[in-house]
Amino acid sequence: MKRFKRVFVIVMDSVGIGAMSDADKFNDKGANTLVHVSLANNGLNIPNMNKLGLNDLDSNIKGTFKVDHPNSYCLKLNEASNGKDTMTGHWEMMGILTSKPFKTFTDTGFPQDLINELEEKTGRKIVGNCAASGTEIIKQYGEHQMKTGDLIVYTSSDSVLQIAAHEEIIPVSQLYHYCEIAREICLRPEYLLGRIIARPYVGTSKDNFKRTSNRHDYALSPTGRTYMDILKDNNFSTICVGKISDIFNGVGVGEKIKTVSNKDGMEKTIQVLDRDFTGLCFVNLVEFDSEYGHRRNPVGYAKCLEEFDEQLGEFISKMNEDDLLMVTADHGNDPIHSGSDHTREMVPLLIYSKSLENGREIETRNSFGYIGRTIIENFSLKPENQIGEVINEVLNDEK
Repeated sequence: MKRFKRVFVIVMDSVGIGAMSDADKFNDKGANTLVHVSLANNGLNIPNMNKLGLNDLDSNIKGTFKVDHPNSYCLKLNEASNGKDTMTGHWEMMGILTSKPFKTFTDTGFPQDLINELEEKTGRKIVGNCAASGTEIIKQYGEHQMKTGDLIVYTSSDSVLQIAAHEEIIPVSQLYHYCEIAREICLRPEYLLGRIIARPYVGTSKDNFKRTSNRHDYALSPTGRTYMDILKDNNFSTICVGKISDIFNGVGVGEKIKTVSNKDGMEKTIQVLDRDFTGLCFVNLVEFDSEYGHRRNPVGYAKCLEEFDEQLGEFISKMNEDDLLMVTADHGNDPIHSGSDHTREMVPLLIYSKSLENGREIETRNSFGYIGRTIIENFSLKPENQIGEVINEVLNDEK
C-alpha cells in the first residue's frame, strides 16, 4: 500500500556537491559546485534547503549551518554510469546504467567528415562548428546567416549538436528537417550524440537576436525500460516539467509541461500541487547549468540558487501530508573549475514530507537509481532490470 500519493522529483541541473572518487579520470579532481559557489558569493541565503539538512552533507557550504530536520532525510549519491552529462544522469535516476558515454566534441568541434556530409545532405554551408553559448554564437554568426542562408552549427559540454537559423530565412519546418538529417548521421557509433537540437531565432541584427520557443530536441530513447515506463504502464501519472520529456525522448512520459526558465518551471510545478493525481511529477530546472555553470559565473549561480530556494519554500508550504519531495541534481558544473565542462561530482538528495518524523543524514548510495527504485516501491511496483535499491529509511521512516 502506497505511503505517498504524489512524488515530486526536482532536479537542480548541475548542482553537484563534491568530486567523486574517480573524478581525476574526468579531469575534475577538487570540484565542488555548491561549496565553491557559496564561497564566491560570500555565503548562500538558502534557508529552505538548509532546513532540509544540506549542511549535513557538506559543512563547508558557506551560509548554511547544522539543524535538526525530522521531516527530511539527506544523503549524497554517486553516479554509477560512466559519464557526467544530462542524459546519463537523468536516465540513471530512472534505472538506466550507461556504461559507454555519449560522444562529446567540446574541445575540437565536429569532425570535418561529419560537417561535409551534413552540408551535402542539407545543401547548405555550415559556419561555427565549435563549443559555444547559443546566444553568443547567434550574435557572432546571425547576420551572416541571414545574408547567406548558411547553417550555424555548434555544440556544448553535453553530447549535443545544435543547428541555429533565422525563422524568416529558413522556415522552422525546414530547420527541423535538417535536424532530422543530422540525427540520422549522428546515430553512427563514431558520431553517437545524445541530442540534436533545432535552435530557431528572430530579430534584425546582433543587437536584438532572440531564440524562439520553437526549439525542438531530437534525442535518443533510453537504452532500456525505465522506472517511468513501469509507472506509466501501471496507470500512474508521469508528469514531466521542463526538458525531462526531451531527455527521455517522450518515452515513459504521460504529460509534458514546457518551461522557459527556472522561475517558470517552479511556478508550473507549484501549480501541479493544486491537481489531484497519483504518481510522479519529474522536474528539470536547467538554468543553473546553462546560464551560470557553463558560463563560469559563480555569483550568478549563487543568486540562481537563492531564487530557487525562495520558491522551494513556497512549494513546501503548499504540500499535502501524503506528498513526498526529492530535490537532487544530475551532475556537477563547478563554475570555479577550469574549462566550461560539466564536473564529475556526487549529487545531493534532500527528501522531505510533512509526514516524516525521523529525518536525518543517511549513508551515501552508489547510484542515482535509488531515486526511481524508491518511487516505484512506494507504489507497490517491482523493478525489471533497472539499477537502484530502495531507500528504506524513507518509506519505513525508521530509526
